Amino acid sequence: MTDPVIRPLVAGEEQLFDSMPDPLPQLRQVSYADGIAAGGYRPERTWIALQAGQVVGRAAWALPPGAVGAPWLDRFDLDAEPEVGAKLLHAAHEALGGPTVYYAAVPAHWRRRPDVLSAVTAPMAAARLAGLDERGERLRCTWTGTPLPAASGRYSFRPAVDAAEINLLVARIAEPEVLTGQETARTVAGVDLATDPLAWLTGPPEHWRIALDAGEPVGLAGTAGQACYPLLAYLGLLDQAARSDLLADAVRVLASDGAREVVADVDAHRVAVVAELERTGFRQVRARVAFEPPAPPPSSVRTPDLPD
Repeated sequence: MTDPVIRPLVAGEEQLFDSMPDPLPQLRQVSYADGIAAGGYRPERTWIALQAGQVVGRAAWALPPGAVGAPWLDRFDLDAEPEVGAKLLHAAHEALGGPTVYYAAVPAHWRRRPDVLSAVTAPMAAARLAGLDERGERLRCTWTGTPLPAASGRYSFRPAVDAAEINLLVARIAEPEVLTGQETARTVAGVDLATDPLAWLTGPPEHWRIALDAGEPVGLAGTAGQACYPLLAYLGLLDQAARSDLLADAVRVLASDGAREVVADVDAHRVAVVAELERTGFRQVRARVAFEPPAPPPSSVRTPDLPD
């Protein structure tokens, strides 16, 4: 068998990307045509592997117009051996100035689904062969109108007074439990959603909900009803016991404003948070597995010899 032809697309042949059947049609994601139209995908950041004239591998790096970060590998499909995919990635990395993060989007509960595993095993293996390391998984969950659990009655809730109150609580919360759109905020605007959410979430302070126990703040939830879709953008706690009530309160506020679907992203290793989201009525709809370039070794600094 001849070696595959590996090259970027050129303007006018975008249809080649879609000539390869979608291995995960059940996954909701932006189509390549829509990504090109919006400017996030570009032909020169899209690479293909051709075997006997057929596309057997495709990779599209995304970067929205005006973003401050580096492109990330957003779509990577492979109908060939992992070695072919690794050659494709190596060639693209060299042309693009080095490897960047690969967010492998997969349907929910993908490890338990043989049909999904058969589609993602080769590209994930290719990513590893190309020098990318698996660094974590984030789940996207959605609430779509299921009844919310009854409140415990222990906590009260109110909107945030102003940005200063929000920032004060954010500074006290070491590790927020829900950060929806964290990767986008970092890449597009260089914002760390965990430490400076108001630099990205520009809605009014009353979109933030504060949980109170005997008048003292114990939790903070940032809702965004006017974003591209209603979402729970931020959830952080000073009292873990408030998680259930604060989640339900935030969703109830969004629903009262007309939201029929609420989106929340959570790290897969946060088992207790995932369980509470599901108890609140959220269901997993997809996962994103991050493959990142290895961290550069620390620079070696030679200690000068000391005189005897």
